[in-house]
Amino acid sequence: MLGYAVRRLGLGVAIVTTAMAILFIMIFLVPGDPASVALGPRATPEMVEALRVRMGLDRPVWEQFWNFYASAVRGDLGTEALSGRPVADVVLEQLPYTLALIVSGISWAVALGIPLGALAAVQRGSLADRIVGVLSVAVIAVPSFVVAIYALLIFAVWLRWLPAIGAGEPGDFADQLTHLLLPSLAVGLGWVGYIARMVRASMLEALQASHIRTARAFGLPERLITYSYALRIAILPTLTLLGIGVGHMLSSAVFAEIVFARPGIGKLVYDAIIVRNYPVVTGAVLVTTVFFVMVNVAADILVGALDPRVRSELGR
Repeated sequence: MLGYAVRRLGLGVAIVTTAMAILFIMIFLVPGDPASVALGPRATPEMVEALRVRMGLDRPVWEQFWNFYASAVRGDLGTEALSGRPVADVVLEQLPYTLALIVSGISWAVALGIPLGALAAVQRGSLADRIVGVLSVAVIAVPSFVVAIYALLIFAVWLRWLPAIGAGEPGDFADQLTHLLLPSLAVGLGWVGYIARMVRASMLEALQASHIRTARAFGLPERLITYSYALRIAILPTLTLLGIGVGHMLSSAVFAEIVFARPGIGKLVYDAIIVRNYPVVTGAVLVTTVFFVMVNVAADILVGALDPRVRSELGR
């Protein structure tokens, strides 16, 4: 298991390095000068050139990438060009809002997806199974930004049940929670369908396993077999799926934070791209990429620790 964890961590480092290299190449290919955009049209050529040197834009792109990566390993994500604030401070200020949004989105997916998937598996071929199948495909097909817009219109504008924008008053948990409901629904609704389909398929497979047939032969109650044994096995693959889902939810968070005017990493990156504040872009993308990789590594290790079948494969 230790060797497997080390291999997964090594793969994670390679993924982060590759993602950041692609980001730097994309930044290099985007037309326009970030220093000119930052200073505005009234800036003199000397001022622009001084800011370019300060931002490191006068160096080759490979050298910019190497300097950033070497500093990031030491915990230094650079500084904002104009304000001089450490990028790490700027990113960490916004990170809790996005983490709360992701956790809430996962809560929607798990709380609705697992029961629906189990219901569809237990009643395979029934009307309930077909309804869950149609609903799963429907919520997967609808983009998160469409869910965000219509949730805002229906629940905040027309019905006035929930607040439309913002993250709530600091220190007021109830107010923050009500401001979180609609954005988290927009982020997590599509994954209700993914989780439901995964649980249904995994549970149908688990119900045909030999130890389940043995439990039936011993006369154990069907409800106990279904929900204590089969469902427990069926939930394990959803851990890996949720690890992948975190990356999708991070991208969906950009739309949710913009539509609902929430603070967060997504809105921070969007605003930074508009003004070509590339130190913030690279720092925020690095933090979210590392978070995504660590969640996936943790999910894989957890599945390996909990599932005897995976442990036996790793032990070979």
